[in-house]
Amino acid sequence: MYELLSRVKTIAVVGLSDSPLRPSHGVSAYMQSQGYRIIPVNPQITEALGENSYPSLLDVPEKIDLVDVFRRPEYVDEIVEQAIQLKIPAIWLQEDVVNERAAERARKAGVFVVMDRCILKEHRARFG
Repeated sequence: MYELLSRVKTIAVVGLSDSPLRPSHGVSAYMQSQGYRIIPVNPQITEALGENSYPSLLDVPEKIDLVDVFRRPEYVDEIVEQAIQLKIPAIWLQEDVVNERAAERARKAGVFVVMDRCILKEHRARFG
């Protein structure tokens, strides 16, 4: 994971909320403060953390290095399919987001998968 977090520059956060009370907002704000470009992906909002929000990964007009997912497991299949279609090299499923079928589909397509882990906690553990 150290290598992954070292090479990633742009993170699309699926399910990023514009509410500072939501975990997706706090985690994304932390990652942004650490120098990562955060792209919100949420059809319910127009912006978050000073960045335009997009309805889906397919609508993001730039290269994405990593997809960080804050959605319930039943929504992960579609997100993985979009990531594969866009040739995004890595997908991160946050704590309690477990979908083995989607993770296996991603791995078979050559996508690096982290599942059921918090990117903020992993970043802090590796980079202090």
